[in-house]
Amino acid sequence: MKNRFIVPQFIDKEDKIWGPITVRQFILVIVGAFFIFLAYKLSDFSLFIFETVIIVIFTALFAFYKVNGAPFHVFALNFIETFRKPPIRVWQKEHIKVQEQKLKGEDVKEEDIPQKSIVPSKRLSELSLIIDTGGAYRGEKEANELNNLSYDIK
Repeated sequence: MKNRFIVPQFIDKEDKIWGPITVRQFILVIVGAFFIFLAYKLSDFSLFIFETVIIVIFTALFAFYKVNGAPFHVFALNFIETFRKPPIRVWQKEHIKVQEQKLKGEDVKEEDIPQKSIVPSKRLSELSLIIDTGGAYRGEKEANELNNLSYDIK
């Protein structure tokens, strides 16, 4: 068995660096602490307290809160992208006339262009049944022919 490969397990789990804290959470907490330090150096005490509360809320939200099992920043990016895209996408089918190019000395008539045949809905449901059963069901036409052969009905 030379062709054995190791398949990685649990690739959606983040590495823990200290207790339940992951690398991403640790970095976000460090960045939040840096912003608190900047607020301490650049503002007076009452403004510092107000800014610290806001920074702690946003840091905790982005570092520890999960929405449907995904980190909050993934949810926030998806939420923003939802509002950037149009809410309804409508496909407007246009009928395009097919024109073949003429060769020199050849006239192409509209009658020469083959028309698409429309498959009846009964045949479509029969085809989907054949696909769903993996070929075990072979269709009514073949089933009738097999029955006629087995019972010698002509």
